[in-house]
Amino acid sequence: MAAYRYDYDVIAQWIEHGEKVLDLGCGDGGLLRHLIETRQVRGYGVENDPEKILACVRNGISVIQADMDRGLTGFDDGFFDHVIMSLSLQAMHNTQGILAEMLRVGRGAVVSFPNFGYWQHRQSILNGRMPVSESLPYQWFDTPNVRFFTIDDFEALCAQAGIAIHKRLAFDEGRIIDADPNFLASVAVYRLGRDRDRHSWSTESTLTNKAPIGLMKN
Repeated sequence: MAAYRYDYDVIAQWIEHGEKVLDLGCGDGGLLRHLIETRQVRGYGVENDPEKILACVRNGISVIQADMDRGLTGFDDGFFDHVIMSLSLQAMHNTQGILAEMLRVGRGAVVSFPNFGYWQHRQSILNGRMPVSESLPYQWFDTPNVRFFTIDDFEALCAQAGIAIHKRLAFDEGRIIDADPNFLASVAVYRLGRDRDRHSWSTESTLTNKAPIGLMKN
């Protein structure tokens, strides 16, 4: 991978070997390549940017060009084991629609997104400037982000929409955040299911009692 993304290892933990996986907003295919190499998945990507599609092809990734805001009508119900959207949900106009579609075509879903409630982002706004950080690397005038939401906002939406939250991990630049993630975490990763699959969910940090390999920084 050109740049290491610490959410890759988290997502890989939640994917079983040999699963059929769909990656929405797959970029250059780096996550799918990681899952193919570490979990031997059968991976497919969806992307709308022609340059990123070419990068996927060069990376050996099967990719479809599509506008995800229009839904996933080309895929049958439950066709995939997992549908993933990594750090792209904030760029979707039809947030509720894409979450519903992910759980229609997949038996489970994984999403990660930057937390706009992160304390450094709040400080930037108090200082009169829009935040720019590792998790929000764009200036206000060239950002692809169209939705600005926090961890608490996302969990409230899941409760409203009947989406089951099975697991959550929250990070600040690679360090797992257990206490007050809505304030202290810059990125969150969720494993989601349909409401009928609902059960008590976990922050997941008890799985290994430490960050997955490659996540913890000194």
